[in-house]
Amino acid sequence: MLQSNLSKNLREHGYDLLGGPIRSYKLLQLWLKVPANPIELYYAHINHAFESKKALEVSENSALKVSSRYKNEYRFNVGMSLLEPLLSAFGLGNLSLETLISSGKSVGVSYEGSESEELVMGSLENYLHQADYLHPNPSLYSHLNKDQILLISGVLWAKNLVITIETDIEISPSLIVKLDKKIDGKLNTFKKNDKVLKLVSEGKMPFPIAVKANRLHFDKGHFKGSNLVTDSRSLF
Repeated sequence: MLQSNLSKNLREHGYDLLGGPIRSYKLLQLWLKVPANPIELYYAHINHAFESKKALEVSENSALKVSSRYKNEYRFNVGMSLLEPLLSAFGLGNLSLETLISSGKSVGVSYEGSESEELVMGSLENYLHQADYLHPNPSLYSHLNKDQILLISGVLWAKNLVITIETDIEISPSLIVKLDKKIDGKLNTFKKNDKVLKLVSEGKMPFPIAVKANRLHFDKGHFKGSNLVTDSRSLF
């Protein structure tokens, strides 16, 4: 049976697992989500839109850790399809692994070496209850009153991307050589057994793998609260 305990574990902590090549997410960014439109970055930091006498507090979620035992597994063709945008984040968008491994049983994705950074939500309430716009901003006023602004309230990083590919043929030494040539040192290639390949990123710099976001609620310019949205929706 295929596992999906990575996504499940992250959802339980309110996080949306990232799947695409964009890895520029940062804590306290403001994102705009207009109905029928894709989500887009609105402000690189909340302080670019607001000013407040109250400080925002950040902490680490010590209960949230991911390792290779938390894995999402996919049937072979589904998994190979999602690897292309995922590997683009590592400068390997044109790897085309399917040209070297054309059939198999499954593809697994997991991460190792995680760390998190989260906004203390009580400090956000204090900040926004005392906040003013940084300058007159009719566009911000309109979007906030329509509940269209999301705040990145948590970011989870990992040092290693781990990919396992279960093939239906025996993995030959020549295939490993071809893979190493294509990957060009950006991933380490291992042969777990005769039919399972393991690819692991270098782990030099942590990269975002999941984000937590809260929708901000305003009524005629006054802050009314926020609610977590990434515990049930895939927005990023």
